[in-house]
Amino acid sequence: MKITEADKKRVKAMGCLFNRESEDEFNVRVITENGTLTGVQLANIAEAADRFGSGTVAFTTRLTVEISGVKYEDIPALQAHLARANLETGGTGAKVRPVTACKGTTCVFGQINTQAIAKQIHKRFYEGYKDVALPHKFKIAVGGCPNNCMKPDLNDFGLIGQNKPLVNWDKCRGCKKCIVQEGCQRGAAKVVDGKITIDKDRCNACGKCIRNCYFKSLSSQAHGVKIVIGGRWGREGRKASELPGIYSAIDAMDILEKTLLAYRHYGRPRERFGLMVERLGMDRMEELLLTDEVLRKKEQILAEPVGAGADLQPGRA
Repeated sequence: MKITEADKKRVKAMGCLFNRESEDEFNVRVITENGTLTGVQLANIAEAADRFGSGTVAFTTRLTVEISGVKYEDIPALQAHLARANLETGGTGAKVRPVTACKGTTCVFGQINTQAIAKQIHKRFYEGYKDVALPHKFKIAVGGCPNNCMKPDLNDFGLIGQNKPLVNWDKCRGCKKCIVQEGCQRGAAKVVDGKITIDKDRCNACGKCIRNCYFKSLSSQAHGVKIVIGGRWGREGRKASELPGIYSAIDAMDILEKTLLAYRHYGRPRERFGLMVERLGMDRMEELLLTDEVLRKKEQILAEPVGAGADLQPGRA
């Protein structure tokens, strides 16, 4: 059958991308909630690839799975097959994209349960905001520690696990060979006058020192996530800007909602979030995200067109 441009556009909104090397085949994107799949789901995808596609799958950088070689007329049957394993297609358009996450606390460096947090974000914002149009695509990543494997600072909104140390000098034995100092790759932990100290300017809150001391001379002063906003990769990369402080997962969810509302209201059509951050400035972004200004206008923002406040002067409602 002849595939029209209208056909391609319609199924693209469902995560079915036209294969330019064919006349009537699509790569169908299967969504994961947090980058993980059960054995049953993997088997379902494998069977779907054999029955409806080319028999091969590809893993995307957003931790989704693409089944290649699917005929246009087979897309509904494929989607019905996937639904039997609680799977769906999607992940395209100017809206919240599938959430990516590292493996979190199963890693020796992991400070937060990235899998659980990503699943919450998926439910609340990928699913909950599925019908909310944004100026452009919006990508979210959850990283378990400052090693940055998941590249949260190259996403529109990123969470980075943090565990800020607090020194208890009464418990420090002043060991001749301090395992905390030896293990600090940042050079932030040093023994000074027989006691361990932490250079706050060099410490990245990886939390490793807290686990290392045999005598428990370090404890957790703040345990949670750092929030970074406005990152992007691609043709014009931008490293994300940091919000001050360390936040709980619950607070981070609320800040993410404010971020989406602010982006929908102040972002210009086709403007990436990072460009909006630069245009408004971090002082204004902190004002928007760390107060309830946009939450008070939530219903209005969701009802109005995208970018209704884009041409207002920074600092104006």
